[in-house]
Amino acid sequence: MEEGAEVRNRQVIFKDYIKGAPKESEIYVKTDTTRKLKLPEGSKGLLVKNLYLSCDPYMRLLMTKRDTLGVFSSYTPGSPLSGYGVAKVLESGDPNFKKGDLVWGPNIPWEEYSIINNAELLFKIEHTDVPLSFYTGILGMPGMTAYAGFFEVCSPKKGEYVFVSAAAGAVGQLVGQFAKGMGCYVVGSAGSEEKVKLLKNKLGFDEAFNYKEEPDLDAALKRCFPQGIDIYFENVGGKMLDAVLINMRTHGRIAVCGMVSQYNLDEPEGVKNLMHIVYRRVRVQGFAVFDYYHLYSKYLEFVLPLIREGKITYVEDIVEGLENGPAALVRLLSGRNVGKQVVVVARE
Repeated sequence: MEEGAEVRNRQVIFKDYIKGAPKESEIYVKTDTTRKLKLPEGSKGLLVKNLYLSCDPYMRLLMTKRDTLGVFSSYTPGSPLSGYGVAKVLESGDPNFKKGDLVWGPNIPWEEYSIINNAELLFKIEHTDVPLSFYTGILGMPGMTAYAGFFEVCSPKKGEYVFVSAAAGAVGQLVGQFAKGMGCYVVGSAGSEEKVKLLKNKLGFDEAFNYKEEPDLDAALKRCFPQGIDIYFENVGGKMLDAVLINMRTHGRIAVCGMVSQYNLDEPEGVKNLMHIVYRRVRVQGFAVFDYYHLYSKYLEFVLPLIREGKITYVEDIVEGLENGPAALVRLLSGRNVGKQVVVVARE
């Protein structure tokens, strides 16, 4: 593509703030926008071609007007969605990047071409012998989330009893495999029989259950953990968290990664069993992945050999085409995806 050319630049636009479960009609593809393939004079940013876009549960939080999102800001109605992604640098005004570099990171707009002004948040991709899409998942934010949450927050020990909710998702599937690699007993919960089979047959979990088929979550956990739970990797919140609290072992640890069951609710559900944190001296810690990105090179040293030697499995749910982005995101947010949900904008 000739430098400076004006090209079509399709975008996925966020229509307006929503209540309840998101619908495809609230996100639409705009096809009549263009972009000049040239950085503005004096820009220190990057002009990139977007290749892979990541669908992640936290994006639902940004679809509601909120004042308490920490480092995140709610989406702007009428503007493109943004999130984690993989892109190729077409032009660079930043001395740390050059034309042809592959990068991954946050704040990538959902469009074909973008100008990225906060390039300091991006990671240069050095290892291309693995699928590039992995940088939206196991080699990107979800992988770092699983690694930091499990090893840094939970301080696991061999032989401990580990429970992972939303275990077939981008993060949960890795937490379970990291725990198994340490010699822990691992159980996961998921929302379909297909996902339960995946956890047990492909991802190596010792046991798994479909929470939608369990009328009594406390009974389900006691069936899977007669000895109790040492580590709970929390992805869902609500009734599951309440049931877990009664089943924690003394000096157990809970890493709070997310609470996806609460994201569509106007009023969050209450948790009743909090005194069990005191009875069992349980440590509950919320965490955010960006506090741990300084460990990224250490994480790559840990996980790349596992990928290359086939000692870890990463399940992706890949959708082709930016025009299918809205459907892919709604699919993830309604729990219909199996594995890491990725949108392919272009493969090169």
